[in-house]
Amino acid sequence: MKATDKTIISVQASIQAPIEKVWKLWTTPEDIVNWNNASVDWHTTHAENDLQVGGKFDYRMEAKDGSMGFDFEGIYSSVNHNNLIEYFIIDGRKVVIDFMANGNETKIIESFNAEDINPIELQRIGWQAILDNFKKYAEEN
Repeated sequence: MKATDKTIISVQASIQAPIEKVWKLWTTPEDIVNWNNASVDWHTTHAENDLQVGGKFDYRMEAKDGSMGFDFEGIYSSVNHNNLIEYFIIDGRKVVIDFMANGNETKIIESFNAEDINPIELQRIGWQAILDNFKKYAEEN
């Protein structure tokens, strides 16, 4: 199945940590490099993050064997501390991340426009894997 600009994929996770901690770990470059990968054979070697409207982020993602890599880049369109992040990936696709606090638990729902290169299910699996890595990292640190 091919994606279109209007195809939106959502992934989510409930993290056993307060929202302040979740927000910090999600947005701090020193933490991003520790969780931003979809599988154990990939890693983020560098992260820059200017978390403000109009600010840019750039995460360098590479296969650990050096066979490939890419920059995941975007520009923030909305930032509401401990609540919401919206950005546009450099290719123009929109991403919305909602953070919802419930006591000592934080739910994250990440929705994004699909791209046309990979199957929708593969995109969902990849983004969910990254979110699951974040959950593990946040609950262990």
